[in-house]
Amino acid sequence: MAELLTDAEVAEALTGLPQWRRDGAAIVRTIELPTFPDAITLVDRVAEIAESGNHHPDIDIRWRTLTFRCSTHFKGGITDLDVTLARAIDRLAAG
Repeated sequence: MAELLTDAEVAEALTGLPQWRRDGAAIVRTIELPTFPDAITLVDRVAEIAESGNHHPDIDIRWRTLTFRCSTHFKGGITDLDVTLARAIDRLAAG
């Protein structure tokens, strides 16, 4: 079962996720894609990984700008599940 990360553990994890930032009980990244269809394609790819891992980010879609917010809601904060999902999102966003 996922356990909440300490503040120090979150800070350490974010050193390996330079495009992410902490926002309260979540880690957040905004990505701008060249086109709206490119943005939706990335959302689709993230959805597949999230569904297979049964851990889903909150996603805000604004034309071609996506904001991913990872938090383990049932724990009330950030766990390894969120860090793992953030890394997967980074891999997908890199192409």
